[in-house]
Amino acid sequence: MIRPKQFWRLLQIQRVLVKHGLVEVIKATHLFRPLRFLYYIFPSNWFVDKSKPLGVRLREAIEELGPVFIKFGQAISTRIDLLPADIASELVKLQDAVPPFSSAKAKEILIETYGQDFDEIFSNFSEDPLAAASIAQVHAAKLKDGRDVVVKILRPGVEEQVARDVDVLKDIANLAKKYWKDGDRLKPVEVVEEYEKTIFDELDLGREAANGALLRRNHENMPLLYVPEIYFEYSHKNVLVMERVFGTPIGQVVEIKKQNVNMQRLSETGVEIFFTQVFKHNFFHADMHPGNIFVDTTNPEQPGYIAIDFGIVGSLTDSDQNYLAQNFIAFFNRDYKRVAQLHVESGWVPEDTKAHEFEAAIRTVCEPIFDKPLKDISFGNFLLSLFNTARRFEMEVQPQLVLLQKTIFNIEGLGRQLYPDLDLWKTAKPFLEDWMAKKYGPMAAVEKLREQLPEMGEAVQHFPQLAFTTLQRMSEGKLVVQAKGKQLEKIQQQLQENQRKTKRLVLAGSLFLGGVVLVGTSFNPTWLSYSLLALGVICFLRN
Repeated sequence: MIRPKQFWRLLQIQRVLVKHGLVEVIKATHLFRPLRFLYYIFPSNWFVDKSKPLGVRLREAIEELGPVFIKFGQAISTRIDLLPADIASELVKLQDAVPPFSSAKAKEILIETYGQDFDEIFSNFSEDPLAAASIAQVHAAKLKDGRDVVVKILRPGVEEQVARDVDVLKDIANLAKKYWKDGDRLKPVEVVEEYEKTIFDELDLGREAANGALLRRNHENMPLLYVPEIYFEYSHKNVLVMERVFGTPIGQVVEIKKQNVNMQRLSETGVEIFFTQVFKHNFFHADMHPGNIFVDTTNPEQPGYIAIDFGIVGSLTDSDQNYLAQNFIAFFNRDYKRVAQLHVESGWVPEDTKAHEFEAAIRTVCEPIFDKPLKDISFGNFLLSLFNTARRFEMEVQPQLVLLQKTIFNIEGLGRQLYPDLDLWKTAKPFLEDWMAKKYGPMAAVEKLREQLPEMGEAVQHFPQLAFTTLQRMSEGKLVVQAKGKQLEKIQQQLQENQRKTKRLVLAGSLFLGGVVLVGTSFNPTWLSYSLLALGVICFLRN
């Protein structure tokens, strides 16, 4: 059922689609069926300009439709499994830039937010914004104490606009799931739900302030990336105030080269920052387009990065992080069998997938790109082939990884501009191997055990009573297990084995504790005390 607000918005969307010659979209989309008659009523719709390529027309239409569609288009531009390569390459160019709202309105919002006169907070406030986007705009200012800051102000009425358009996207996603042959595998509903969380988080500038503070703390001992200081005393849900920073926009490659910057080092640093954020910190900047990244050229031989705009950040679950790291390392080692096994183990492909066939398919796609610099690799063609392989083996989309995929594409695009000769494999592989060793190696296991000792100690104190109660309930027939046939037989065998193990553990514990008590009381002969201790340890180790 289409609600009145959605109906009006659908009319606007249809008008924009017609204007840009995207009549096929209207005809193919079930959501527009109730409105399709309007297309035929107006003669101006009968003759539309289709001289531009489809991708260009689609990009221009999305830019006109506003923030939700722009940001969603930017997000799915990395998904070559969803889009033809020519359209995906156009969507990468989506520009989130709109006319600014007036400085008078900006000051009105600030006064209302702070509840005091404007001049009591700022000694200077730039009338012209530094940047204006669909979610917010940014002004340069100076605090009363002389600190240079930037003030980010949420665009008036944007929350209502976003909520309305997200509802429309949800309806489109539900239709796609129902009518699209790949709907179940590509999970359009889940992708939109993941996007919904991202964009509503971006509307809360208080959350962005917290994100910025965490990124700054994570990198305070890492000079490769500078994150400006957040001024929480002046920041609210609709206003963010932070330190003003100066650097060369990363998109100005010619200007950066004029400053004799070591471009190879700059590119390798970008890769290192990405893997550090994703794997070491598990908190990464997920909106790394050229407008949000600057280069600090103070030391041209050791250039650094400056990051702004922390509205979109990402993190991974422990299992996703582990599987991704293992996949990367197996990939770098050309261990395609391990890559195939990991995909099956993680549930990303059906468990009945023939691993050797999947391995051969991955090898066919990946082998041609190894030992090549970035400039000689077509990631578009590579990913298109990889996603076609995934489709063949019914690999499911992982919505929680959409932000990571988007970030990887941003990094790859920047690297291609800065230093096309970058050896991505040589740069990334040592970092991941070192991280895996620290995360899952012997010392990591010892550290984890040390952290868990207090909890384990408490659990051990309750173990004898728990074991006794369980054994007593079993002997009285009060412990009931619901199972049939071989399953029941297997469970009974396991319970019997657990009984034997429990008895051996109780015996081991008794011998060990008895030995400790005798040693503590200087019991003679001492050999008996130490014999009990040794027997307790042997019983425990043999269990």
